[in-house]
Amino acid sequence: MANHGELNSAIMGAQLRAAREAAGLSLSAMATRTHYSKPLLGMLENGQRQIRPEHVSAYADALGVGSTLFVEPSDGERAAAEWTQRVAASDISGDTLERLELAADDLAADYPTTPPGELLVRIRQHLGYAGRLMDSRKTLTQHRRLLVTVGWLELLASTCHIDFGELPAAAARGHLAWDLANEAGHREIAAWCLETRAWQQLTAGEFKTAAELSRTAQSLAPEDSSAFIQATAQEGRALARLGDTKGTYGALQRVARLVSGLSIPDRPEHHFRYDPAKSDAYVATTLAWLGDPAAESYARHVLADLARAASVRPRRIASANLDLGLALVAANKPDEAANVALAAVESRRLVPSNYWRVSEVVSGIEHRDAADAATVREAFRDTYRT
Repeated sequence: MANHGELNSAIMGAQLRAAREAAGLSLSAMATRTHYSKPLLGMLENGQRQIRPEHVSAYADALGVGSTLFVEPSDGERAAAEWTQRVAASDISGDTLERLELAADDLAADYPTTPPGELLVRIRQHLGYAGRLMDSRKTLTQHRRLLVTVGWLELLASTCHIDFGELPAAAARGHLAWDLANEAGHREIAAWCLETRAWQQLTAGEFKTAAELSRTAQSLAPEDSSAFIQATAQEGRALARLGDTKGTYGALQRVARLVSGLSIPDRPEHHFRYDPAKSDAYVATTLAWLGDPAAESYARHVLADLARAASVRPRRIASANLDLGLALVAANKPDEAANVALAAVESRRLVPSNYWRVSEVVSGIEHRDAADAATVREAFRDTYRT
């Protein structure tokens, strides 16, 4: 049994830690505010150093609370306090989880510009680290944060596997992300799981299933979330493939309302944060599949915006060229359609989940100009031989 002094330090340390975490501050941030070293603060919070009045005052000043918030418990409170100490016990610092969360965000932001294979290697490394943390002693709050972070990582890995056409691996990771989302009560991850499955079904030609999954994703997602907007846009694309003109335009109108007034996120390249600039690209794709002549002007506008963008996004440019190519086929401009399709192919930025779109454009060109279609087809075979 711990002696009286050790127990009081442990209880007081737990109080200091709870107050810091309630204010949303990491140990590093608290070290900056109090001018005490981060290792010392960690030892104080873990009951490994005697807590003195000046330590309590430093916390109170840094958090903007009265020092009377941190009081030594009476004898009658100590039994309950011991249990509080056990519940708050953890081998994981707030900084550790914060770094892992930031790493997951970095990976999601790197998705548009990083080859899927390279990104998967980095995701696996962070999942291995997260697995070791999962085996550590942690608080309930930390446990949920870890579940959420692993959920995002597994979902991103599933997306990369879809890009590669590795559907069994994509399904396994997607199911795990779904289970983690349910365990953590995280509706947005759950909605993204369904939206990602909808996208995979769309690329597989299962358009009705894609539309149904998109609607279910909307029913799960918080209405102010990126997942809700993305699932609505995905529904519009699936309906366009089904030839449902009224439903397609209705979905496009809903997306327009959702993104009107929406500010650009701090990291617009983040795969799970909706960038309003993507809206025109989705409209271009959707209208191209619907055969609407307006698709051509939207696709040209998207390409012009991407050309002016400060950050180069080659995969989005390749996809936008395919949109324009399909729109040009519908506008009976096979020569230009072949040129932009060739640009998409020779960019080497297409992934297997986009190959069918090349075939679609080439088939459209072939009815009007067999020679140009053969040129694009041969370039595709030479570039993506493996």
